[in-house]
This record gives sequence, C-alpha cells and structure tokens, in this order.
Amino acid sequence: MMRDANALPISIAPDRSHRGGRERAAAPSAAPLVIIVDDDEAVRQSICELLTSVDIEARAFASARELMDADILDRQGCMILDVRMPGLSGLDFQSQLAASGIPASIIFLTGHGDIPMTVQAMKAGAVEFLTKPVRDQTLLDAVNKAIATDRARRGETLVAQRNAELYATLTSRERQVMRAVVAGALNKQIAYDLGISEITVKLHRSNVMKKMQAPLVAHLVRAWQTLPTDVRDPA
Repeated sequence: MMRDANALPISIAPDRSHRGGRERAAAPSAAPLVIIVDDDEAVRQSICELLTSVDIEARAFASARELMDADILDRQGCMILDVRMPGLSGLDFQSQLAASGIPASIIFLTGHGDIPMTVQAMKAGAVEFLTKPVRDQTLLDAVNKAIATDRARRGETLVAQRNAELYATLTSRERQVMRAVVAGALNKQIAYDLGISEITVKLHRSNVMKKMQAPLVAHLVRAWQTLPTDVRDPA
C-alpha cells in the first residue's frame, strides 16, 4: 500500500483488531468491521493502521482458514482480500462464500492482478479490484463504498424478511388476488379469472393492502418484488 508519509509498517499478530495494540474478540457491535486477509504481514499492518486512524475497526488474518476459524463472517462491514495466498485463494474464497449463501462486500487488493482476474472478481460481485501499491485515499474510498454496499444489502434483506412474514399472513385467496393486482389486473378481470364477484375481490384486495401494510398499489408491487422467487411463483 502506498503511504503518503512513506511510513514503515510495524509487525502485528494476524488476528488483532489493532486498537491500542490489544487483541479484540468479535463481540456484537453496530459498528462496521473491515476484515483483511493477506499473507503479507506488512500489508496487514499497514491497512489496519490506516483504517484505525479514521476510526474504522479492523481485524487481519494471514489466510482464509484463519478467518473462518474466527467465526466473524456475520459482522457487518466488508472484506479486503488478497488474490494469491497459501491455501484458499481470494477468488476461491469469494466463490466459497457465495456457494455457502454468505453474502460479502469484497475489495480485492493484489499485486498480481490481470484483466481476466478482475473480470471474474467483479462478475462475482466484488465491489472493487485494486492493485498494490494503492494510495490511502483510494483504499479508504473503496472501503466506504463497500461498507455502504453491505449496509444497503442488509437493509434490503430485512425488508424482504418482513414482507415475507406479512405475506405469510395472507389467505390462499388473498395471495391469488395480490398476484393478480401486482400484475396489473383490474378488479373485474380478477373476479372473472377467479370465479368470484367483483365485490368479493374488493374485500380481498382491501385485506391484502392492510395485511401487507401497503397504502398504495405501488408499495404492494415493491413488496411483491422483494419476495423470494419460490414464493412468488410456487410450483
């Protein structure tokens, strides 16, 4: 990493949070955590010093295995991964996280990048792909972007979970009506398709709006779009 003041890095243990030199456990916290995985100890130290200088909590690891043993993957924040490391590479770790259903906001920082590697990482959802040496501000900008991305994703997940819970309170008929409403069908058409009266459709529609806490049809459509595909299109 390129230091503006050309400061030399200081040696550290691989799994410290680097606040005052004391080791920290992964205690529950609302503050974002930046996880650094790089087999170069000097790089780990340099990045941790930079992040803690702007009050961002950081923990560093020499390998993906060390990180997984620490059991902190559920913390909000982001990861800074080297590409080439002993054992599991950064790209392989990204793939493993995705296969395990663990979303992660990832920044790749490597001295061995090329265009195909960059394309692979970005297609798999990486926030940034940076090459060493990197300027402090460039890395900080990437970290802030990655944290914001993770925060937005978590917020969307909470909204989706809430909408799924509300959807579960609907009756079978109300779900049929909701599906038709979000598809743009009018009450008369819904009544004909379902073989019920238009007045009954209006009652079901009103119940759907109340249960889904949607004051407008536009809100109902947005709620519908957050539902899992298997819920929207049951077999």
